[in-house]
Order: sequence, then structure tokens, then C-alpha cells
Amino acid sequence: MHDFLANNADDLIDRCVAKVAKRPKRHATATQLRNGIPMFLSQLTRTLEAEQVEGAGAGLAISGASGGDNATLSEMGVSAAAHGTALLALGYTVDQVVHDYGDLCQAITDLAVERDAPFTIDEFRTLNRCLDNAIADAVTEFSFQRDATLAEQQSADLNERLGFLMHELRNSLNVATMAVTAMEAGSLPVKGATGAVLKRSHEAMKRLITTSLDEVRIKGAEQGAAKVFSLASFIDEARESAQLDAESRNCELVVLPVDPALGIAGHRYQLLAALANILNNAFKFTCAQTSVTLSAYALGDRVLITVKDHCGGLPVGDAEKLFSPFTQRGDDRSGLGLGLSIARQSLAADDGEITVENFPGIGCAFTISLPRRVAP
Repeated sequence: MHDFLANNADDLIDRCVAKVAKRPKRHATATQLRNGIPMFLSQLTRTLEAEQVEGAGAGLAISGASGGDNATLSEMGVSAAAHGTALLALGYTVDQVVHDYGDLCQAITDLAVERDAPFTIDEFRTLNRCLDNAIADAVTEFSFQRDATLAEQQSADLNERLGFLMHELRNSLNVATMAVTAMEAGSLPVKGATGAVLKRSHEAMKRLITTSLDEVRIKGAEQGAAKVFSLASFIDEARESAQLDAESRNCELVVLPVDPALGIAGHRYQLLAALANILNNAFKFTCAQTSVTLSAYALGDRVLITVKDHCGGLPVGDAEKLFSPFTQRGDDRSGLGLGLSIARQSLAADDGEITVENFPGIGCAFTISLPRRVAP
């Protein structure tokens, strides 16, 4: 058999490549399709030759004993493990890994029948042992690498979700702290406008904690239904919280008048948190003694909410990177780099979008786009 395999190696490989290429969801290149099986075929040939010359145990160092060896991989096992890892990277499934080796067995059998090549029972046993060991080692490594990748992704997802929660809780706590400081400094009444900001901040923290607990108890718990509400009242509510942030950072908040007839639809608290994150980002990077401008207006069937700052502009190519989780710019590392990423996700849930326009040497303009509605 080893002479048959050596003389017909190219033909056998071509047959395996043809079988693989016909299967659905196989997008490997021609070079990638030739990796793995050619190495196995060479090792199988060497195993058969060694056993014919030196006896039944001579090929074990190359292909391993029957049933495999849990302690040490054979030369064939090492190659099979590497092949399993490569197939995982190509997006293959476990059954496709098995089929890759089954294709070679079928190709050998078909070609042997065509060429009327006789094989001994011992040679077939060696072929089956090699296939069994190679498949086991390839699948084992494939499964290990796949499980490790999934575990790593789950850990990253959990870390991101936890980061989002902590970021939003900190934002609400910061607003509550600033409200208390303002009330203490000015002897302001609890029932006044600043007291209302404090109350809303406490409610926001309560909602965040309640929602998180609900997600733990019931994964994917449904949120409340989206509602239509006044754009003007929404902007006014955002202004009250943002004003405290502006004063603490020694800059001015300018809020332009909003048409009282305009409305938007969505999950109000999520949208308010998204706008708060954008405003917080603006206050964080705008230069001292400058202003941040908040405006909201209709454009066709959309409502645009724009926050303009005086940060000096963005480096070339940095605009889209701002919306990636854990991305920070500038020297201020007080946050987690999650604000704009959270804002984009919150807006997407209500058919909203966020874009940024760069004005080099001046600043940035972040614009929220939402479907236009009539104010109730």
C-alpha cells in the first residue's frame, strides 16, 4: 500500500480537494484545501513502509498506537491537532473536520478499486488506526480551541456589560453628587429644580439596578414599550442635569429653543442616558471658558439633536473609533471609554443613529437622529 500511496499521492489529494470544494459553506482557498490531508498522507505512507520493513510496532512513533496516547501525541497527532486548529480558524464545524479525513479514506478505496490494487488486511488495519488517531486528535484540538475561544468571548461580553452598568451608575451618581453640592452651597430647597435633578438621578440608579437584577433572573427580560413624548420637555430635562456638569467644569451650556410641536418616540430613560453620555463627553473635552451647544430640530421625517463642543477637533481617522467600547482620547482617563458606545447601542434600540462631524481646530458636533413624531 505504501508504494500505491506514494505513486498516486497527487491524484488522491486532488480527489479530496474536489470532494471538499463541493460541500456547502466551504470558503477555503485552494492552498488551504491542500493543507492537512497531504501531511497525513505522507505520514501514513511512512508508517506503512516502516511496518513492512521493521515490523508492526515500527510505525507507532509516527502514527501512534491504536486508541491513541493521552500522555504524548505522535508525529501524526501533532499535525492533526494543528489541522484541527486551522479548520476552526476557517469556520468549519466538527463534522467537517471528520469528513476531511473520511474523504481520503474514500479516495484511497475508490482509486484502489479502479487500479485493481490489492491490499493486505494488516495494511487496512494500519490505515484505519491512523485515520482513527488523526480524527481523534484533530477533533480534540478543534473542540478545545473552540471552547477556549467561546469562553474568552463570553468573558469579554460579560466584562463589557459590567462596564456599561458601572458607567451608567457612575454618571447618575455624579449628577446626584453635583446636585447635593449645589443645594448645600446655595441652601436650595429639596422641592426645587435642583432637587428634581437629584430625584431623577436616584430613580435612574434604581432603574439600572432593577433592570440588571431582572436580566439575572430572566435573561433577555423585555423592556417597557416605547412611547411618544415631547422633544422640548426631553431637551429641558437633559439641560437640567447637564447644567450642573457645565458649572463644575467651568464652561457654558447653551440650549437653543425647541419647537413645542415636535415629538420623538422611544424608551425615554435610555434616550436620555444616551444624550447625557454625549453631553458628558462634550464637557469632558471642551476647552475651559468655552461653550457646549445643545440644539434639536426637525429635518424631513427625522429629528436631529446636536451637541457641539470646542475640543479643538479630532485627529484624522479617529471619528468612527470613538464609538468602540473602551476607547478613550486625550489625557483625561477618568472614565472607561464606554459613553459613546453606550449611546450608540441605546439609540439603535429606538431606530436612532449617532454621527460625529469634525471641525479641525474648533471642535466636534455629535448628532442624534430619531424618527419624527408629533408631540402629545
